[in-house]
Amino acid sequence: MGDNSHSGTPDRRSGGNLLPEGWCQSTIGELAEVNPKKIDADLGLKAGFVPMALAPVNFLDSLEHEEKTWGEIKKSYTNFQDNDVIFAKVTPCFENGKAAIVRNLPNAIGAGSSEFYVLRVHKSLISEKLIFAVVKTFDFLQQGVENMTGAVGLRRVPRAFVEAFPVPLPPLAEQKIIAEKLDTLLAQVDTIKARLERIPDIIKRFRQSVLATAVSGKLTEEWREANSGHYSPKLNEKYDIDDKYTYDIPINWILTAIGNCSSFQQGLQIAKNTRTNEPGDGVLPILRTVNYENGFQHDVHYASFDSKTIIAEPEDVVISRTGTVGRVLTGYKGIIHNNSFRLNYQKSLLNREYLIFFLQSPICQLYVQENSGRSTQPDLTHKAFSRCPLSLPPKNEQTEIVRRVEELFAFADTIEQKAAAALERVNNLTQSILAKAFRGELTADWRAANPELISGDNSAEALLAKIQAEREALALEKKAAKKTRKKKA
Repeated sequence: MGDNSHSGTPDRRSGGNLLPEGWCQSTIGELAEVNPKKIDADLGLKAGFVPMALAPVNFLDSLEHEEKTWGEIKKSYTNFQDNDVIFAKVTPCFENGKAAIVRNLPNAIGAGSSEFYVLRVHKSLISEKLIFAVVKTFDFLQQGVENMTGAVGLRRVPRAFVEAFPVPLPPLAEQKIIAEKLDTLLAQVDTIKARLERIPDIIKRFRQSVLATAVSGKLTEEWREANSGHYSPKLNEKYDIDDKYTYDIPINWILTAIGNCSSFQQGLQIAKNTRTNEPGDGVLPILRTVNYENGFQHDVHYASFDSKTIIAEPEDVVISRTGTVGRVLTGYKGIIHNNSFRLNYQKSLLNREYLIFFLQSPICQLYVQENSGRSTQPDLTHKAFSRCPLSLPPKNEQTEIVRRVEELFAFADTIEQKAAAALERVNNLTQSILAKAFRGELTADWRAANPELISGDNSAEALLAKIQAEREALALEKKAAKKTRKKKA
């Protein structure tokens, strides 16, 4: 938005390469009153209360409020009114872009967090949408962070920085066109962004659908027609399936309890005073369920091991049994905690990858969730898990199922990566559009078609002079009124 210093007289030039024709350089402090005085209103009036949590982050999101009486909130909170611009001044809310144009408050007045700055534009001479756009720009946010003062963790943007921040000022008529274009373009950006943000959930549901069709036999229906065969493996029939969880499978598959194909080895409790946060010789990571979710990227605990320690190798299959039950872990070497089972499955019956996909499938996950107790700390017991229904295809079909699932998952990964890249580009679009707005690029054609609305008395320099003149007149009125009050006293 320009390299002008935040001190001294701003460069007003509007020609050449500095600013578009009819524009001039100004500052926030010249265009808006920063933190105006408290509002004088009846204490019994209903008003809007805005804690920091209700301040939106996205450009077009509306400001929400709670309803309170003016007497409850006037004194202890930052006052504002409809059409003011508010934004957070404290870290990390400032960096997150918490800001809004105040609209539709009860009786048009409100108050909120003391960590808000309030910008009140000069009557009808400046568009509040223009000032709001300024505080949402990358330059304002980046330079605001660089100028913050205060202790670490509670740093704030100084008022002097806000007042002196340079603003390329368009003529009033052009401000309105810019605001309209920003509303239109950024609404389109938000629509695209919302669609892209839904893709991870869609992909997640797609993966679950793939697994559901895989373990029910639907994924390989056509394959079976060309590769039919009878399957009669020898099974341990120790466990029966709960009738509630039976489901249809192909005629040459077997539906059995998972305990008939695998035993479960529960890890041991590891005392906290024996753990360390540092890797090294003679220690291994503890396979904690929190690390199943973060991929052992952080918050990893380590412990020493001996002959009694139950250690999982990378090729082992482990499932969490307490807390967040049903998380499947494989590919890591570490100490099995008592919050998990290792599955010692019969390799003659089960393909490892097929078993993993089954454990992650909706069928298995539903059983695990419903059979882990109803307490605040779910706990899947050996006995309960042993009765989980397992659909068992012939080994050659398991191999085909794994191939097809991996192929579909690879396709889903590609879509997800492309969506993430597209979302990153879209997230940068808002700043790109704002930058174009303040370079005059969004309204270049409009200026060419309306030269009379950007020149002479309609220019930004004339507008700024009018604002300054009205401010000086108002200051003289206040001074005169103050003298009159003193005389009467």
